[in-house]
Amino acid sequence: MHTISRTTALPHPRADVFTWFTRPGALVRLTPSFLGTVLAEPSDGINPGSTAALGVGAPGGLGLWLGSAAGTLQGLLPESLRSLNALRPQLRWDALHTELVPGVSFTDVMTEGPLTSWTHRHDFADGPVPGSTIMTDTITYQLPPLPGKAWAAAQLEGALERMFAFRERQLLGELAFHGQHAGPPLTIAVAGASGMIGTQLCALLEGGGHTVLRLVRRAPRGPGEIFWDPSTGTLDAQSLAGCTAVVNLAGHTIGGRFTAKTKDAIYRSRIQGTALLAEKLALLAGDGVARTLVSGSAVGYYGAHPHQADGQYGQASSRALVESDRAGTDFLALVCRDWEAACRPAGDAGLRVVNVRTGIVQSAAGGVLQRLLPLYLAGVGGPLGREQWQSWIGIDDIVGLFADAVLDAGVEGPLNGVAPHPVTAEQYARVLATVLRRPAMVAVPAVGPKLLLGRQGAQELALADQRVSAGKAVEGGYQFRHESLEPALRHILGS
Repeated sequence: MHTISRTTALPHPRADVFTWFTRPGALVRLTPSFLGTVLAEPSDGINPGSTAALGVGAPGGLGLWLGSAAGTLQGLLPESLRSLNALRPQLRWDALHTELVPGVSFTDVMTEGPLTSWTHRHDFADGPVPGSTIMTDTITYQLPPLPGKAWAAAQLEGALERMFAFRERQLLGELAFHGQHAGPPLTIAVAGASGMIGTQLCALLEGGGHTVLRLVRRAPRGPGEIFWDPSTGTLDAQSLAGCTAVVNLAGHTIGGRFTAKTKDAIYRSRIQGTALLAEKLALLAGDGVARTLVSGSAVGYYGAHPHQADGQYGQASSRALVESDRAGTDFLALVCRDWEAACRPAGDAGLRVVNVRTGIVQSAAGGVLQRLLPLYLAGVGGPLGREQWQSWIGIDDIVGLFADAVLDAGVEGPLNGVAPHPVTAEQYARVLATVLRRPAMVAVPAVGPKLLLGRQGAQELALADQRVSAGKAVEGGYQFRHESLEPALRHILGS
């Protein structure tokens, strides 16, 4: 048997810390994408008898490489096949909660998984400073009989240390966010709740004590789901009557080849869904409830190359773009412009409307970073361009900005969803290589993105040059967890 113990000091009252663990979303927020995924959230919180399921990958760089390569492959498949768990290089881990002393401790055990046994006890005590907490995690486990047992134990314990470090930073960020957004619990509907951002946003909001209703395009499986179908205009306005906010993240994936069919799906999925929500919310506007519509958008609003001499500003300039700047003229700029305009019925009816112009989201669970990881981990990564500006944002901060837009009544209108310190393509490659301890010597030829995305897709996505300001978010009081790229990537990748 092996035992590992980790103590974490938290500057928050024990009751608040323990309550957070009892709420939905805690497991999602504490599971790092470099380690695995949540297959099934706890069935009954941390109460004895509650069950949950994880998919865990191999520890270390091998697991990260396998996971990112499989995720990249899934992203290239038709949407109907992307959810196939069989494609993920993970082992199932079933957990059962066995003991609970409210406010003091809870315990879970592995009932099925790759180890012979596993018990994880969480203890909470008042800290030495009034209003603080000392949390102690104690894990006792036994490896199955296999050759190289000492090596396997070292690999597992290294992975656990990275997990504990991630969880400490994550928990500190969660509790700080909820402390800054104290207020009555809200009921919030989310479209696109199963996506990379949506999954984390729902978990963050539920961790704050809010009720989240998920909009789905199949028969609802319970009172927490609402049926809608933007393609046919189907949505019962009364199903949103109990909501104080609606968040729209729904839209066809952007990242494949820009065929006419794909472009049509990208456009229609965003405009139809947003217009439907805005129109239904407008119908409810006379009932006296103050509501908010927070809708996705993207920095593509400004055009792919706004800083070039022939861009919309008429001269070469690398000044950071602000929310009042004009829209670009290419395809994605048109999508973003019409996406935001589709919210107009809600705004005209008196709702507070926020359009979050999302930058390049950093997550090992999807997006650009996931596609780059296999190359860098194999030692053949390199910059995609040199001087093009890349306005990135960590997954926790884009989720935080969406949640802040819901909870802070002072946020309104377009909002750039980017970190305060954008980087050039060359700087991005150098930082990622440093974090992964790999070289970044192999510059990606321009023909590569064109083969994957087509000429237009390459120009508007892979080779885009957008330096975007986070000034409005900062001035509005949002506290970024990661303002600079390197600490963000170290947290996301467990480095």
